[in-house]
Amino acid sequence: MQRLTWFLIVTLVIPYLGFTSYPVVSDRVDKVIIDAGHGGKDPGNLGTRRYKTYEKDVALAVAIETAKEIEKKYPDVEVILTRNSDKFLELYERTALANREKGDLFISIHCDAVDNKTAYGTTTYVMGKNHDDENQVALRENSVILLEDNYKEKYEGYDPLKPESYIALTLYQYAFQTQSIELAQIIQNSFKNDAGRRDRGVKQQPLYVTSRCSMPSVLVELGYLTNSQEEDFLLSSSGQKKMAKAIATSFGSYKNRRESNIKEQELKREAKRLKNEEEKRKENLKPAYFIQLAVSGLKKSLNEKPFSNLERVSIKKEGRLYRYLQGDYNSKSDCQKDLSFAKKNGFPDAFIVAFKNNQKISLIEAERLSQ
Repeated sequence: MQRLTWFLIVTLVIPYLGFTSYPVVSDRVDKVIIDAGHGGKDPGNLGTRRYKTYEKDVALAVAIETAKEIEKKYPDVEVILTRNSDKFLELYERTALANREKGDLFISIHCDAVDNKTAYGTTTYVMGKNHDDENQVALRENSVILLEDNYKEKYEGYDPLKPESYIALTLYQYAFQTQSIELAQIIQNSFKNDAGRRDRGVKQQPLYVTSRCSMPSVLVELGYLTNSQEEDFLLSSSGQKKMAKAIATSFGSYKNRRESNIKEQELKREAKRLKNEEEKRKENLKPAYFIQLAVSGLKKSLNEKPFSNLERVSIKKEGRLYRYLQGDYNSKSDCQKDLSFAKKNGFPDAFIVAFKNNQKISLIEAERLSQ
C-alpha cells in the first residue's frame, strides 16, 4: 500500500505540478492579488433566485471595495484585481496572473451556497485535503473549468469531478501553508469581530485557484446567498463595504505581523553586527605577547639551529634589522614556559616583549590593556 501511495505521488502529483523546486517564502508584503470569483458566463451560485444578482456580482463588488480600502490605508502596497468587470476568466489565467505579477498574497472572494436554506456564516479556505471527504466546495469552485474551451489540454488531464485529481493540488501550496492559515484565521476573526458575521472557521480544501499560486493564498466565502437574510446583507452596499473593510483590515494585520518578523530579524542582525564590532574593537585593544629571541642585521634561516629547536618562530623586519620572535601569546604568563625552554636551547638572552596593532609597546602598557 505504501509503495502504491508513493507511485501515485510520483506519477500523478509531480508531473502535474510542473515545478522543480519549492518557492522561497518571504515575510515582505508589498503586492496583493484580489481575485473576484467567477464572472461573465460563469455566474457562480444563483442564491435564492429572488434577485438577478448572483455570486459573481457580489464577489466583484467586494473585491473592488477591498482594493480601495487597502490602497487607502496602505498607499505603498500595489493591489491587482484579476478582474474589474463582469468578464469570464479561466482559473489558470487567475493563478498565472498572480504568479506573473509576483504577488505576495492571493485572496479569492466568493459566496457560499447549500441546499440547507438556514445555513449562514463565513468560511475561509486554504489549500489542503479535506479530512471529512466532503469536497462539495472544491467540486463547485473547481467545476468552472468545465466551462472553459479545451480544458482537458489546458489542465493536463485534470478533471474537477474526479477525486484523484485533488491529490495533485495539495503539495505545492504546503510551502505557504503556515502563512495561508495565519491569514485565513485573521480574516475569520475580523469577519466575526468587525463585521458581526458568524464564524464557520478555517478549512482546507483542494482548490485549483489557490493550489497553483506561488504565494500564501486563501479563498474567502463571504456567506450563503442561499440564506435569504445573508443574501440581503451581501447584496446591500453597506454589507459589501463591511466585508471589504474586514478583509482589508485583515490584510493590514497580516502584513504588520509578517513584516514585524523582518524588523525583528534586522534588529537581531544589527545587534550581532554591533557585538562583532565591539569584540573586534576589544580584540584590537588587546596586546600580543612574544618572546624576543634575537635581533640581527642579517636574515637567518629558521630551519637552522638554534631556531629549528623552537616552534612558532617568525621574523619581523624593522628598517635594516631583523627581529626574531616566538609566539604570539595572549598573556605574559603564557610566555613563561616557552621562555625558559628558549633560554635553555640557544637563546639565553631571550625576553618577553609586547605589540599592539603591530607596534611595540612597553610591558606595563600591555598589562594595562590586558585588564
